[in-house]
Amino acid sequence: MKFEIDRDYLIECFKKIVSVPSPVGYYRELNPVLCDIASELDLEVTFDNRNTAYITLDGEDNSKTVLVGAHADTVGLMVRSIDSDGKLLIRKLGGGSLQSMEGANVTVITRGGRKYSGMCICMSHSVHVFADHETRDRNEDTMRILLDEDVHSKEDVKALGIQNGDYVDVAHGCEYLENSYLKSRYIDDKGGIACVFAALKYLRENNQKPKFRTIFAFPYYEEINIGGTYVPEGVSEYMAIDIGLVGPEFDGNEKSVSICAKDAKSPYDYELTNRLIEYAKKAECDYAVDVYFRYGTDANAAMLAGNNLRNGCFGMAVHCSHGVERTHIEGLANTTNLLLAYIKDI
Repeated sequence: MKFEIDRDYLIECFKKIVSVPSPVGYYRELNPVLCDIASELDLEVTFDNRNTAYITLDGEDNSKTVLVGAHADTVGLMVRSIDSDGKLLIRKLGGGSLQSMEGANVTVITRGGRKYSGMCICMSHSVHVFADHETRDRNEDTMRILLDEDVHSKEDVKALGIQNGDYVDVAHGCEYLENSYLKSRYIDDKGGIACVFAALKYLRENNQKPKFRTIFAFPYYEEINIGGTYVPEGVSEYMAIDIGLVGPEFDGNEKSVSICAKDAKSPYDYELTNRLIEYAKKAECDYAVDVYFRYGTDANAAMLAGNNLRNGCFGMAVHCSHGVERTHIEGLANTTNLLLAYIKDI
């Protein structure tokens, strides 16, 4: 049975979440927004000391507790140092593609809360100026942030309140097309969060409960492989809602939901993965099962940290992961349908 997902809500929820910066470890702005969205559904949000947000629902049977994780952090940048000419050197937060960031608008967020616009450039930034513009590597040593301010020295930049360790958010560039393709940075994993809230909206509007006590978690450290290392007491299953991948070795596509059988570190739980396949069939999902080798999730981080649980993973497949990504509303809807089938244990 397919569930009637509110697709307009799903997209609007994504647009709201993706507009709020949350590079790895930066939770200050997104957590209040998650609280607002939850409040609209009459749901309460709690937090742990790592600033992970949680929504907990009682189930028809509270003898078992499962956790659904959709990570709230994105790839991003941090100010590494300030050059003598007023440009900013950077370090990556997570495995983002610097090539995809070249020319992108960015926002520098100071520790004092001030924000400054700029753009991400290569030191060999112009074909008219640099002979190696086409061939120079784009890496942490060759990329800079060019501030949209009248600055010409390190002292000029410091006078703005910018310092080493400030966050740099790369503009998302979200665009939802009439043919229902979604293009944006950070579909990984704000698309997953939107699917979670669309599923919660379905449960609330239909006065339904999950089969078991279910904790929905939104951690901020997935992109550096530690988001799922802490798991609340009593959780027996950790289900990551994360992106699937599109590529020559994969069966997934942007309109399907991808079930991950194995990632770079280890296979996901055999029995739980089998259940996901059966749930996908019962919920009439267009689905694929794939094996990824440059990929990891909070569910596997939870397992590798030694937690006593089963782990699984599925989500909407995207083109161009960790850059400007693309998926389709059908992929998001199939992901939400599989999520509902899982938590309802149909």
